[in-house]
Amino acid sequence: MEEKLVVSSSPHIRSGATTRKIMLDVILALVPAAIAAVIVFGPRTLLIIGVTIASCVLSEYICRRVMKRENTIGDLSAVVTGLLLAFNLPVSINPLMAAFGGMVAIVVIKQMFGGIGQNFVNPALTARIIMLNSFPTQMTTWVQPHSYLGDAVTTASPLGLLKEGGSLDQMPSLMSMFVGNTAGCIGETCALALILGGIYLVVRKVISPVIPLCYIGTAAVLSAVMGRNVMIDLLSGGLMLGAIFMATDYATSPITVKGQVIFAIGCGVITMLIRNFGSLPEGVSYSIVLMNIIVPLIDSATRPVAFGKEPVKDEVQR
Repeated sequence: MEEKLVVSSSPHIRSGATTRKIMLDVILALVPAAIAAVIVFGPRTLLIIGVTIASCVLSEYICRRVMKRENTIGDLSAVVTGLLLAFNLPVSINPLMAAFGGMVAIVVIKQMFGGIGQNFVNPALTARIIMLNSFPTQMTTWVQPHSYLGDAVTTASPLGLLKEGGSLDQMPSLMSMFVGNTAGCIGETCALALILGGIYLVVRKVISPVIPLCYIGTAAVLSAVMGRNVMIDLLSGGLMLGAIFMATDYATSPITVKGQVIFAIGCGVITMLIRNFGSLPEGVSYSIVLMNIIVPLIDSATRPVAFGKEPVKDEVQR
């Protein structure tokens, strides 16, 4: 019997990874931060997480039905978007506003551009920016950790105190910021839980450490150059959450290692410029979304030359 030569297009080396498996890994990596959030901010955390996830999943289901496209809620990407959106909201947010954010993230930012992998900016972060401009007071109202055990008391976040010129004596201790015992968005306060989740994703080879390390490293260097407190900049705000879980989004980050380095450095630079010179105390969301927009340019500039093909500039010179 003659053997047939089967010719097929690349890739010729395949893995067992699927979108659903990758998203499940991301969900598992976010579990420690979710547990920490419940401990710090109380059971209302679960309400906000549940609302954003339900809003994202329902919005995706309805949107795909209306567009007469194959339904994709089974790949868990909408669940991840809802979870990340919740992590970027204060626990005191009105659930209806949280549901609105989920709808915007899925319908406007994801599905209107073609669905998973077609959106050019991060859905959860872009929805957060829209909510910040739509509901500025509600999106910047923070409650003290563990205030659910008694009367809810509003307070400023560490970056807010820093922006207002607060002294180090008014700041939470570095250990409090490391374990999440401070004011802030639901999923951004516990650096320890986020780092553990990041290590899990790197070990599982879901993400590369290039973007998180370059992003955080750039922010640390610029913080020192600007005369700020480096550890406060690293442990407070959304830096850890953004660097590990947002900037590494496959659809909105560069493909090549060189491109990822450029992207991450750009995120770090913009973040620190906003924190130091902007009117807002935080700049992670804006920095990542702005860099998302120029990812096609970064990919184009860092695209490797195909094997056996000379660089274009040599061809032009001839």
